[in-house]
Amino acid sequence: MGNNFYVPGFLVSVANAGIKGSEKEDMALIYSETPAVVAGTFTRNQVKAAPVILTARRIKSGLAQAIIVNSGNANACTGLQGKKDAQEMTALVARGLNIPDQLVLVCSTGVIGQPLPMDKVKKGIDQLLKNLTPKGWKEAAKAIMTTDTFPKLVYKEGEIKGIPFKLLGIAKGAGMIRPDMATMLAFFATDIAISPTLLQPLFKEVVSASFNRISVDGDTSTNDTALILANGRAQNPGKTREDFAPFAACLYEAATALAKMIAKDGEGASKLVEVVIQGARSIKEADQIAMTIANSPLVKTAIYGEDANWGRIMAAIGRAGVEIHPEKIDIYFGDICVVKNGLGQGERAEKEAHIYLKNKEVLLKIDLKLGKATTTWYTCDLTEEYIRINATYRS
Repeated sequence: MGNNFYVPGFLVSVANAGIKGSEKEDMALIYSETPAVVAGTFTRNQVKAAPVILTARRIKSGLAQAIIVNSGNANACTGLQGKKDAQEMTALVARGLNIPDQLVLVCSTGVIGQPLPMDKVKKGIDQLLKNLTPKGWKEAAKAIMTTDTFPKLVYKEGEIKGIPFKLLGIAKGAGMIRPDMATMLAFFATDIAISPTLLQPLFKEVVSASFNRISVDGDTSTNDTALILANGRAQNPGKTREDFAPFAACLYEAATALAKMIAKDGEGASKLVEVVIQGARSIKEADQIAMTIANSPLVKTAIYGEDANWGRIMAAIGRAGVEIHPEKIDIYFGDICVVKNGLGQGERAEKEAHIYLKNKEVLLKIDLKLGKATTTWYTCDLTEEYIRINATYRS
């Protein structure tokens, strides 16, 4: 999937600049042939990379036309030189495309604290400018990968009042993943016509309900960025939020699909875990409990070991900072009830759950019986491979 799909008015390219010191592509360029409406969300980590600071400032205009991305180097904690390098990357792209600097956004991902090898980056940008094509999205998804094991791409089509539109998204992320914005890099391109005042709040809501409900290891990055460009080629009608409900649903589906891919591809992960909290007083409280479970190393290692150790889940619920009634709680692995009204259901239930936990995709469902609010989060198990990857990340 990827090479047969495109969004009218968008071009994309990749290059091997040698930033990673390998033969793999490590730079990508996304270009809208006309200025596009832009929206974005960024890391809430107080340590922000130079590209995040620059891009967050530029999208306030509501318009953008290009996104330049490199992997292998985060350009974070690099001081004044890092800011100059981020600006130079956008200036080189702007000059090559003959568009204003202010319409070029920049994103980086990789090792923190090392200066960008700008000689390599400049050569990469030269390649990118020469290789733009409508159908290079799968290659772009590969080029932005770091510890990812597969490219993450999704394509959707829909209609607004009978007018068709296209939506394409790519993302990277496998480690330093915790919901505190978008916890990765994600880029969406669409041909819908929409105003900045509608797109930004809509995009923020979608991010909160998708990328903000995944966790791999509880760490947030310095570079997390999610951006969407809408170039208006579809020439669809619509002036109110209600008019764009079909697009909002489509974008939510696309973002959720990418979010699940990130959780599934968690560093060293062997299982995708869906955490469903039911019967909470509010979505906020449900999210708080789901996040605590999703971030618990004890829960994640138990699932890796295919151990139905529901005591770890109860303990995580109890320390989530939400008032609960332990004697009301039910816990399920798939359809297997291991806890009913706060009490374990015995050895037979746990043996059945142990067999269920051999699956590659696991559902963990908790009913608090306190209200009507429900939430769904995605996480993964925690394995020895996660330690190996992160112990040797800079080696």
